[in-house]
Amino acid sequence: MLATGLSACVPLEQQGQGYGSSATQATLRYEDYVYDESIRSVQCYRATGTPEEVLNPAVLPLSQEQPIMLEFDRLNTGPQRLIVKLHHCSADWVPSGLNVTQYLNDFNEFFITDVQNSVSTRVPYVHYTFRVPRVKISGNYLLQVTEEGGNVLLTRRLLVYENAVTVAAKLGAPAGPSGRFSRQPVEFNIFYKDFPLVNPAQEVKVIMRQNHRWDNAKAYLRPTFVRDEARRLEYVFFEPKDHFMGLSEFRVFDTRSIRFRGLGVQNINLETTPIMVNLQQDKSRQGAAYSQDPDADGKLLFGNREYGNGDVNGDYAWVEFELRSPEQANGNVYLLGALTDWRLTEQARLRYNQERGAYLGRMLLKQGYYNYYYALAGEAGAEADASYFEGSHFSTGNTYDILVYYRPPGTRADMLIGYEEIGYNRKF
Repeated sequence: MLATGLSACVPLEQQGQGYGSSATQATLRYEDYVYDESIRSVQCYRATGTPEEVLNPAVLPLSQEQPIMLEFDRLNTGPQRLIVKLHHCSADWVPSGLNVTQYLNDFNEFFITDVQNSVSTRVPYVHYTFRVPRVKISGNYLLQVTEEGGNVLLTRRLLVYENAVTVAAKLGAPAGPSGRFSRQPVEFNIFYKDFPLVNPAQEVKVIMRQNHRWDNAKAYLRPTFVRDEARRLEYVFFEPKDHFMGLSEFRVFDTRSIRFRGLGVQNINLETTPIMVNLQQDKSRQGAAYSQDPDADGKLLFGNREYGNGDVNGDYAWVEFELRSPEQANGNVYLLGALTDWRLTEQARLRYNQERGAYLGRMLLKQGYYNYYYALAGEAGAEADASYFEGSHFSTGNTYDILVYYRPPGTRADMLIGYEEIGYNRKF
């Protein structure tokens, strides 16, 4: 949920949590979402030809020299004809109303042809890979995958930007006493020397994300100052609530090997199908000193160390989590990260075990390197609080990106006219 201004970016009939059964076009959600329980391990990223390319966000310049790739698995089925469509969206993620010919050179129906069966895995699946076609204009795009019969399987957001304006970001002054050691101030200016912005105080919308997440993105509908003579918009924030919590480095586990215990793994049971993986017991980090541990900003990387080619050789395993807690928290506890699409899904909910004095849960996950948080959800609709178990530190390494939208007079679509990414306390 966007923190301010664009909090209604998802129409009311689209709000909610969790995975559902197959959905039809009438219930399409304009967000990253999985509609069918057979769909797993979705990745949407900018391809760069490196092993770590899957960690890249689904963001690319309008030149589109490097494509956006979509990959996912479908469990317990044979190969099927799946169709991909692209929808151009406004800054608040509703359909822009543009005709398809205004943003695509092709008919808006693409079949996924790169299809592979899993190889010698205990849990059979089909792996799909799709290269997103080039688009004509900048903006927000929703990638929709459906069965040939029409049922929606998944949707993914991607961004295409122009370099029409220049975004200059910097680390801001420390927040006040309530956020000095837990929040990370970022300020930025937008320079539009060579781009004719009309009424920028009203027509420019800016969104800032932490680690490319949408669930806690902040929206700024007006600049703090407009410097017409310098053709500059200034965004300066004075309240701690306007800054992101730094949180902590992500917790990590590694199941790319099932013969040896990887990072964070307590034991592996090969006698079961699916394989059972027990992670080391976690504990709350609230109040603990900052720990400088390497992570991937909440993302994940699939792989198989024994046979390679994790796309089709990686098996699925039940991964069991345990969070020690002397008493039950006032709210539901969830796993949070790319492994849950940054959503509070029912599959990622943990239950409190009084005898163990711990929260217990498990997820069916493909072999890989994973990052995760524990988050507390209080009132319905409230943002999940990861700081409850993870703590929050000014020193944590995070990535912030800034999205600048503008709707030219007389047009029906928001263009993404500027983009900038800044590393905050990057150490790795």
